[in-house]
Amino acid sequence: MERNLTTEEKIRIVQELVPGKQITLAHVIANPDESFYAAADLDGAGGNAIGIVNTSPAEFALIAGDIGVKASGVKIAHIDFHDSGTLIMTGAVSEVQSALAAILEYCRSKLDFSVCEITKT
Repeated sequence: MERNLTTEEKIRIVQELVPGKQITLAHVIANPDESFYAAADLDGAGGNAIGIVNTSPAEFALIAGDIGVKASGVKIAHIDFHDSGTLIMTGAVSEVQSALAAILEYCRSKLDFSVCEITKT
């Protein structure tokens, strides 16, 4: 049965953000131009690659950074564990790829996260 609402009746919609256990982005930017480092506020970060990881819950970005550093020796350029769950690492292309692989493997095997594939440009 279809019901038509009158102007006095109101619909209440409740929206909630429920953090999942997931890695939604794992990307390697290989050999970016120096101007890219400056534009991304990564001057002096070192290395010839940038790794970007986006996590949910956001706090996992801290753990991901620890895993990445211990797995390959990348340098942490930025961690946002309050809002977006973004981790940015720099290092050699092979170091960044190894760090991302270690992070995804840990999430997949130990934490039962949903993980994306590593992409590269």
